[in-house]
Amino acid sequence: MATKVLKLSFSASKENIDKLFACNRIAAMIWNACLEIAKNYALANGGKWISKSGLYKALKNLYPLHSQSVQMVADKYLNARDAAHAAILKGYKNKYPWRRKKNFNTQWKDKAFSFNFEKNILLLSLGNWDGKRQKAICLEIPQNTMAKISKIVSSNKDAVSQIELCYDNGLMLCITYDDGKQSPKNIGFTETVGVDLGEIHSIAACATNGNSVIITGRKLRSINRLRNKTLASISKTQTKCTKGSRRWKKLQRKKRYVLSKSAHQVAYKTHEITKNFVDWCLENKVGKVFCGNPEGVQRNTSGRKKKNRTKNKKKIRKRKVAQKLSNWNFGKVKNYLKYKLANAGIEFEEISEAYSSQTCPICGQRHKTNSRNYKCKCGYKAHRDVHGAHNILSLGLNGHFEKVCDFEKQKPKYLRL
Repeated sequence: MATKVLKLSFSASKENIDKLFACNRIAAMIWNACLEIAKNYALANGGKWISKSGLYKALKNLYPLHSQSVQMVADKYLNARDAAHAAILKGYKNKYPWRRKKNFNTQWKDKAFSFNFEKNILLLSLGNWDGKRQKAICLEIPQNTMAKISKIVSSNKDAVSQIELCYDNGLMLCITYDDGKQSPKNIGFTETVGVDLGEIHSIAACATNGNSVIITGRKLRSINRLRNKTLASISKTQTKCTKGSRRWKKLQRKKRYVLSKSAHQVAYKTHEITKNFVDWCLENKVGKVFCGNPEGVQRNTSGRKKKNRTKNKKKIRKRKVAQKLSNWNFGKVKNYLKYKLANAGIEFEEISEAYSSQTCPICGQRHKTNSRNYKCKCGYKAHRDVHGAHNILSLGLNGHFEKVCDFEKQKPKYLRL
């Protein structure tokens, strides 16, 4: 079964809207308390980390929220701490959670929420406080959305696992649920594909049957470029205003609107790109996908020129290149591919892509190319991104670079979305 998220708007009385904003402020207080409790515990116990049960116990009965909502904030802190620790062990310069917050998304799960499908109402419980049961927050959900939720719950009462209150240019609800659909078993799908993720071409793929596809990401670049220019213009105007003035606040709202709009556009275009790739996989009867991991491309370059730079120092990049790398959302593309391929019954495996764009699969020599085509002295030539996808495919199948199909003899399918 696949876990999905339904993002929806709602209507409520001013009293309940104020309660929702208060919930997010209280959740932020819980997060800040987690930082303090963990820090004090580590200082008192020689650097030892506080356990999950210990953190739950320290937060118990201190905040006017449902107990599960309090625990879910603590879980987010613990997950952030563990993720930072894992990154540090890999050699990255990450920091443990330290930043204090003013607002934090509140979550409800299990018995902390209930639906009234006849009246199109959602009730969010606030639990007990001072020995009394607090009045639940009542929200009115649009009828068509409630009908969709009713259809989900009718097949499985426990399908909806949690509800999260977020702010996206206004308060929104994110409902997490299991769709109840089993992944299909694609009998006879024996082809394997290598995928090279890129900044210009979002996805370049090569299959063992010699077919290849290139899906452009130039629209994503244009969205990010326009967003950066608009934000720069707003910030320049904002510097001439007094902080906190009416004009300054108006520009701040405009910033949030631009960020929200561009995020929606990027998500939509990323969905379109990954869906077209999955459709291509089904057309070519693909059973497994090897995806190169470009993590570290941005980390291994430096924006500053350093005197007496040695070979061990990071490479220097220009400002424009730095901006393009920071806007490159390869992590989102990977996440979308994982669940979409799983829903289609296609296996997904992430592998290293080191030297895949530089190594010739015929003679094994390495050299970089500045154009969109890769050419080697031995006579081998191919599209640079498809060449990288082929090498990733070879690495996934054989563990080393070698020619596995005659992909360069067939013209790649080019999708301009």
